[in-house]
Amino acid sequence: MKKDPLIKSTKCMLDCMFYAGILICAGVPFLFRFAGKHYSIFDKYYLPFCVIFMIAGIFALIIIWDLRNMFRTVIKGDPFVRENVTSLKRMGLCAFTITVLMAMRLFFVITPAALVLVLVFLIAGLFSLVLSQVFDQAVTYKKENDLTI
Repeated sequence: MKKDPLIKSTKCMLDCMFYAGILICAGVPFLFRFAGKHYSIFDKYYLPFCVIFMIAGIFALIIIWDLRNMFRTVIKGDPFVRENVTSLKRMGLCAFTITVLMAMRLFFVITPAALVLVLVFLIAGLFSLVLSQVFDQAVTYKKENDLTI
């Protein structure tokens, strides 16, 4: 597949998000300690927030990792492979896990942003699982076609 600017910039964005995500996940305790000096909610719920956001961050990194792997198959010109079906299912489960974690956060403090995150990751999880079924059918059709030729 031809590497146009959109493909290059998307790959660069995913790579940057992955490595920045690692740094941010590792820095959550320090960032929340700093935020606690300015916002009392971070000081009051320091430990539960650290746990919730670090676990959610790890699952977000898994999603980005899978997106990067899927992107490699797109660059190769062969996106309809079983590995992408597995990645989409894993991404859906990770999104549902993040949904649960963000819902748990609502027990400590209810904010519009937390409600939006719950909704966004719920929709993303559903979308990923449906897309995995579409990819599964596409892989099956592709394999049948390859056998016919």
